[in-house]
Amino acid sequence: MKKATSSVTRKAILIYSGGMDSTTLLYSLISEGYLVKALGVDYGQRHLKELDSARTVCEAQGIEFQIANLSSIRALFGQNALTNTSVEVPEEAYDAENMKVTVVPNRNMLMLAVAISWAIGSEFRTVAYAAHAGDRAVYPDCRNEFVEALGRAAELCDFKPIEILSPFIRMSKAEIVSIGSKLRVPFHLTWSCYKGEALHCGTCGTCHQRAEAFLISGVPDPTHYATPPKIEQHRRL
Repeated sequence: MKKATSSVTRKAILIYSGGMDSTTLLYSLISEGYLVKALGVDYGQRHLKELDSARTVCEAQGIEFQIANLSSIRALFGQNALTNTSVEVPEEAYDAENMKVTVVPNRNMLMLAVAISWAIGSEFRTVAYAAHAGDRAVYPDCRNEFVEALGRAAELCDFKPIEILSPFIRMSKAEIVSIGSKLRVPFHLTWSCYKGEALHCGTCGTCHQRAEAFLISGVPDPTHYATPPKIEQHRRL
């Protein structure tokens, strides 16, 4: 007589900004059968509007969404365009030189630490985040080495190991858009623009990166831009 096999539901805490990449990861986890809880983080970012997008998507999917408020420490992050409104958001090209003023020191480690705490408290064993290859030249906490090192720490921070899942770490943003298109991700609900105004501005570096990703992937861009981005060449994002 065969023994009945019990199925174990995989559970993950997703660091969720409401952007294209993390929304694609949300839909990917759901498609793989994960029970997901989503974590938004308010770290004092000028584009706090991204968390409204995150909440909208989670409500539509019936996903628990919580916001960790770290805004009280924004003064510790120095001169960067995301938490200090006296620094201008860079326009046009999304590259390391232009976007370096958007680096919030150690942002991903802070987010991952909070997500790991929530995972342990929820008895979840996986934390997922959507860092991708196009960001590693700009943001040091999106590099493979960072993910691997923090993964080792996550195995030791509790008596049971926590897994750090970052499936997009070697993918371009255009590849992520292609995956999201197949998963029917509602890209029109996602938010990328660092200016955080009524519409995507279409002129900042993140709007350019967003528009280029759609163009390269061949997926129609549903975004309403205040000013249509001028994409002069295809780059690997």
